[in-house]
Amino acid sequence: MTDPPLSSMADPVLPTEKKPTFSQFPTENQAQTPGGLEIRVVHHEDLNKRILVALIVASTLLVAILLFLSCLWIFRLKRSKTSDMNKAQQSQDASKGLSLGPILDKFNPLRMAGKKGSVTVIEYEWLVSATNNFHEDNIIGHGAFGSVYKACFNDHFLAAVKRIHGGGPDAVRGFENEINCLSRVQHQNIVNLLGYCIHGETRFLVYEMMHNGSLESQLHGRSHGTGLSWQHRMKIALDIARGLEYLHERCTPPVIHRYLKSSNILLGSNYNAKLSDFGLAITDGIHGKNNIKLSGTLGYVAPEYLLDGKLTDKSDVYAFGVVLLELLIGRKPVEKMSPSKCQSIVTWAMPQLTDRSKLPSIVDPVIRDTMDLKHLYQVAAVAVLCVQPEPSYRPLIMDVLHSLIPLVPVELGGSLRATEP
Repeated sequence: MTDPPLSSMADPVLPTEKKPTFSQFPTENQAQTPGGLEIRVVHHEDLNKRILVALIVASTLLVAILLFLSCLWIFRLKRSKTSDMNKAQQSQDASKGLSLGPILDKFNPLRMAGKKGSVTVIEYEWLVSATNNFHEDNIIGHGAFGSVYKACFNDHFLAAVKRIHGGGPDAVRGFENEINCLSRVQHQNIVNLLGYCIHGETRFLVYEMMHNGSLESQLHGRSHGTGLSWQHRMKIALDIARGLEYLHERCTPPVIHRYLKSSNILLGSNYNAKLSDFGLAITDGIHGKNNIKLSGTLGYVAPEYLLDGKLTDKSDVYAFGVVLLELLIGRKPVEKMSPSKCQSIVTWAMPQLTDRSKLPSIVDPVIRDTMDLKHLYQVAAVAVLCVQPEPSYRPLIMDVLHSLIPLVPVELGGSLRATEP
């Protein structure tokens, strides 16, 4: 039997051999062969790209959400701080005896004619209604060019309305000067100007209400100072000094009040004192008699201003010294000795202020023997320096302020602490 030809015989398959398969991780040569292997590699690259894009988008969204939440938290924090500051300011105002809140919160916006700077323009009809047609029963004071009325707005909201009728160019100039001055100064010891009105030739200034009136009415009115203890008088002196220090040292340009006197010092419910009547206030430093009109009240006017027309911040210091003597002695700045003779408190008191044996006897009987003698001597020394005839001998109001702070109790705004018995 012959063997079949080799060409007709099937290729033998050895038991150990297997059919070729594609590797899961193709080689470089395999990746370039046509077929399913090449498609598989492209699929893996697309998947990786999609995952990378998804991660980038998710990260971006997460960062955006975190930024939004951070901005929201910062906004709420600032809003909370602002609210707390407003509440603290309102509480501070209440503790100082202020009867009026912000003007825009209290005045009905529908009744206001407009705004000029930061001062509200008020309708004349509203002033007529609030003062009961300017009834004489509502008069609480008198000024150089008119009367001051108590006005009741919106139930129990009280204010003081100064009515200026006529007066010529001086009255108009003072009216405009006061608006311009008070609209740019804000201090706890300077009265707040709430608004103004012009009706024909009559002009009105609306101020916050100061419930204890003027220092003049307290010292020289019906009560003759019985409501003012030694501590309250020292607090008033400190408040006046703080108001003047603000005008002289912190305003730009500096302001000289020029019309400081006890009737222009207003007292709140807690006897916090505020300076008022800025119609004659002057800015821009030193003025001579060639560029300023002589004005003022006898007894408060500094000698150099009266004789030479020279006006500086030391002129206010002199007037402060006179007010300090009023607080200390209880007498008016000028008193009639006879129909033809007057005597100033400075001339009368000066020889006795420097004599420690005589000083206690000239103190106002209302407060006599109610203070530490050492404090009395210190206040008298400050007064003596303030009313020196030569301006250069007078202290700056800043020095006066620093001298008074240790004499006023902490609870009244000073640094004096009560000593244990």
